[in-house]
Amino acid sequence: VAYGGGFYIGLGLAVSSSIFIGGSFILKKKGLLRLAAKGTTRAGDGGHAYLKEWMWWAGLITMGAGEAANFLAYAFAPASLVTPLGALSVLVSAVLSSYFLDERLNLHGKMGCVLSILGSTVIVIHAPQTEEVADLADMGVKLRDPIFVTYAVIVLAVSLYLIFYIAPRHGTSNVMIYISICSLLGAFSVSCVKGVGLVVKGAAAGDPVWLQPLTYLLILGLIASVSTQVNYLNKALDVFNTSMVTPVYYVLFTTTVLLCSAILFKEWNAMDPRSVIGMLAGFGTIVTGIFFLHAFKDINFSLSDLPKFVKNVGANGVVESVKYTSVRKAHRSDERSELLDQVDAIYSEEDESSNVL
Repeated sequence: VAYGGGFYIGLGLAVSSSIFIGGSFILKKKGLLRLAAKGTTRAGDGGHAYLKEWMWWAGLITMGAGEAANFLAYAFAPASLVTPLGALSVLVSAVLSSYFLDERLNLHGKMGCVLSILGSTVIVIHAPQTEEVADLADMGVKLRDPIFVTYAVIVLAVSLYLIFYIAPRHGTSNVMIYISICSLLGAFSVSCVKGVGLVVKGAAAGDPVWLQPLTYLLILGLIASVSTQVNYLNKALDVFNTSMVTPVYYVLFTTTVLLCSAILFKEWNAMDPRSVIGMLAGFGTIVTGIFFLHAFKDINFSLSDLPKFVKNVGANGVVESVKYTSVRKAHRSDERSELLDQVDAIYSEEDESSNVL
């Protein structure tokens, strides 16, 4: 209520952001498929021919529009509303991919998507609010904090190890490799966006922000993190199923952004036991969702395969046994019984005609 009419503006911006971002995955994938049909070097193999594909650029522009709408939504609505609504992009992408890319998720995959979205939502709800920084100087103090510097060095080391050693060997066989690189380095983009916003705010106020080296460091960091994120996201989309990439990317990116922001802005100092339990429950739900997405992705299982109890009734009307089978198996058994009855009828007719002769 405190947000007034702006609350509904923020709600509309957040929903439109999810629609744009979810649709951008489909446009990028279509563009990559068009390039693959032409025989060009694929993005998964290190090619950059997608820079000449107009459909890929349409997807990039659409994603940019979605991110801009998401950024504006925070100015009108609370973060506890805007951030969970980002999960709608997963659902939009899954629905559109089923219509335009002929991609399907089995029942386990759909359950994994739902669990991942629920877990991310729980984390966002229980995560502390981002601590605001007053100016660029305050941002510089936080960036020089030993804990954040240690975290940044570890993330960069892990990312370089994934880029130069793991990705060339297992990147095309494991969806987590490319998306992990996107998420680990992409998390820095949120901090850089915050810093660039302070630069713009200071410039508008007449402060000499362009004379500070931190200004250019933040801009370069934003360009590097976003370009790396786009590059490896394209590799993941080119090799793996879109309905698989989208939820995994959302979960990992959201988790790394929350972790990076908590370390940089010291949000964890204000966490109470209820928030800690909520964060742990959210992480557990995310892990369960990712397990469902990966462990059963090659199993053809749908609602028609769900088991049911089948009763065998004797001649006297008494239930003799109860067996546990599936709907599809029961249906197939009925079909086989009908076929056998038809075969018996054919043979019985042949026997009768033989007796007459």
